[in-house]
Amino acid sequence: MEFIGHFLNIVLHVDKYMNLVIRDYGNFTYLLLFVVILIETGVVIMPILPGDSVLFITGAFAAIGSFNIALLIIIVYAAAVIGDTMNYHIGKYIGRKIYDKEKVRFLKKEYLYKTQTFYEKYGAKTIIIARFMPIIRTFAPFVAGIGKMKYTKFLLFNMIGAGAWVLLLTLSGYFFGNIPVVKNNFTYVIYGIVFVSVLPSFIVVLKQKLSAKYNGKDKKEIA
Repeated sequence: MEFIGHFLNIVLHVDKYMNLVIRDYGNFTYLLLFVVILIETGVVIMPILPGDSVLFITGAFAAIGSFNIALLIIIVYAAAVIGDTMNYHIGKYIGRKIYDKEKVRFLKKEYLYKTQTFYEKYGAKTIIIARFMPIIRTFAPFVAGIGKMKYTKFLLFNMIGAGAWVLLLTLSGYFFGNIPVVKNNFTYVIYGIVFVSVLPSFIVVLKQKLSAKYNGKDKKEIA
């Protein structure tokens, strides 16, 4: 519980921690950001890193000169594309073994099933849509690899999705992060980003539960 509390504290106050990282590590912060985004998108057992809020915050810091905005976008974009590519290949070569196991340590299989539901509904566009959905974002390329999606097709959607995600969040932080009303209420803004990011996943889970409930009710009535 202490670890979870500490992690949530970092996510919800990432602006304060980012300021310390920039102060202590200078230009090495670019490398740290690359690693964070790479791990969040590329390692299937690490889906809860604060990718959305980090992109927004770094955009805001770029607006006050802490980062070069062009270099920042290039670095995090590369990390996002490489991360998804790495995740795709992990899914392609060992994903089926993991998927077929009844229980896997460090991995919630329900996330795999939720992501599979997205694929059934949206097809390859899931790679783009999932960029804006924490947790599912990490599992989407993994499931694509399991499903043997053609790599050239995956790469195209991967690059489009990464570009949309990085540009939208980073430039939002760059242009709006230092507006006085936003800057003075940064903690609430981060709460909002986390809430909006998680909301689509919550809606999908709710729809699945309601669907299962009504389907079960219908079956009972038929019986």
